[in-house]
Amino acid sequence: MVSGDDHGQYPCGIAAHPIGLGRCTRNRGTIGGVSEQTIALVTGANKGIGYEIAAGLGALGWRIGVGARDRQRRDTAVEKLRAAGTDAFGVPLDVTDDASVAAAAELIADHAGGLDVLVNNAAITGGMPQTPTTVDPATVRIVVETNVIGVIRVTNAVLPMLRASASPRIVNMSSSVGSLALQTTPGIDMGPVPAAYLASKTFLNALTIQYVKELGDTNILINSGCPGFTATDLNDFRGVRTPQQGAAVAIRLATLPDDGPTGGFFDDAGTVPW
Repeated sequence: MVSGDDHGQYPCGIAAHPIGLGRCTRNRGTIGGVSEQTIALVTGANKGIGYEIAAGLGALGWRIGVGARDRQRRDTAVEKLRAAGTDAFGVPLDVTDDASVAAAAELIADHAGGLDVLVNNAAITGGMPQTPTTVDPATVRIVVETNVIGVIRVTNAVLPMLRASASPRIVNMSSSVGSLALQTTPGIDMGPVPAAYLASKTFLNALTIQYVKELGDTNILINSGCPGFTATDLNDFRGVRTPQQGAAVAIRLATLPDDGPTGGFFDDAGTVPW
């Protein structure tokens, strides 16, 4: 799965990245052995779908780490969430930077004492146009760095805390445009999709499956979710769904029961073909 110069950084599988071998705080405040509060980290949570995921999970009484690069937007989001009654705290987080991700994991361990749910929501499109014959390879690298490698960084950094949780969940926010089955089905028009973005979501779906395989002996439920064509700044607000509607699938997958599905790809209507 990993080759070249990066191979030595992932010696025992994708979930064995050195960042993921950090300190794990197992002793959170408990009542009768049951955690007092579920802790979640949502990346890219300062706006759009990510913010609504944080708001939706916060409304359940969860404590929410608002992961975002921009300090002002992060602080504004935390203040807004707190005003609505959510127990939110800011997590400075650039998913493209190893040091930033490691520091975020330490902050969560110190501030919250652990982690139960990770929602990998942060993503970029890379701008337009992106037809395969004209896209700049550098754009593809930038998109994959955020949308795929960023997911690896964050997941592996917080994995020790997730392993210690009673009911851990990982939700990777994908898109049906990354479905090879849909893209190749006659009669289905997926619209003009940016090539780099599309490929990054296909890559992310494959990554989700590999995590499920490697962590199959754990109690971590891992799934991909598609928010649908949601109006956000990612698509210049051309979408037909609200951010609240787009957040629904992530909230559902983050709150699955212990016997819920793992290794699936879902939207509001049900299963999305790979």
